[in-house]
Order: sequence, then C-alpha cells, then structure tokens
Amino acid sequence: MAADSTIHATAVLAGPKAVLIRGPSGSGKSLLAWNLINAASQGLLTFTRLVGDDRVQVTGQSDRLLVRPAETLSGLIEIHGLGIRRVPFEAVAVVGRVIDLAAADGTRHPVAEAMTVSTAGVTIPRLAVAPGMAALPMVLAALRIPPAAD
Repeated sequence: MAADSTIHATAVLAGPKAVLIRGPSGSGKSLLAWNLINAASQGLLTFTRLVGDDRVQVTGQSDRLLVRPAETLSGLIEIHGLGIRRVPFEAVAVVGRVIDLAAADGTRHPVAEAMTVSTAGVTIPRLAVAPGMAALPMVLAALRIPPAAD
C-alpha cells in the first residue's frame, strides 16, 4: 500500500465513486461540494455524501485512487455565509473523477491529454473547469451523460 498524501482538495461521493475537487483557494471547492451533496435531494444524482472538505488524504492502491477526510476535519464542511457545519460523511471512497476548478486549460473542446490526470500513480478522468465557468452543470453532465462515441 502506498503512503497517504494529504492534499488541499475536497471530495464528494457521487454514486459509487467520488469526485476529487481541486483548485486554488477561493475557487469554489466547498461550494461545489455542497451543491453536489444537495443534488441528490433534488433528484439530480442518486446518492451523494461528503468525504472531506479542504484537506483530504489520497492513496494509490491496486490501480485505484482512495480518498479519506483529513482526520481533524472529518464530517466538517465550510458553507459560505454560514461557517463550518457538521454533515454525514464517508470514511473512504474510490475516486472516479478529478475536477480542477479555475483551470487554465479548461476549454470548450478539451484535448485528450487534458482529460486525464495521474494522482498518486493512478490515472483518473479529469474535468478542467475554466475560471469564471459554472462548475455544477459541467460536473452533473460529466457524471450523468456518457461521452459521445468516436
């Protein structure tokens, strides 16, 4: 088993796999996480639950990227205007997609190289969201709509 690495990111279990949300401070990681968590109550996703907010531990194991909350932040999420709140959380999840907010390479038609990322030795599908773009609709589409056939 590879050693854990703590990174500045947020993770939400969305169905069977988690999305790992990365981006600079203030880019909207926690807001996107909160919106994804609420998407299940609106019927937009079947199941969602916080894994971790602000800092998470990632481990590459058996060609899977595992994510866990940082121990001191387990079950806590920052909701802008309300502060830190306690919510149900998953102790560990397999990452199925990386979301990079405020990504310089976020384009309308991404090149193939930008659509995956290697983290902890594991290659994962990636969605690059350009600065100023609304992330939630793009993430929902990525989670719900299969890619077009070539």
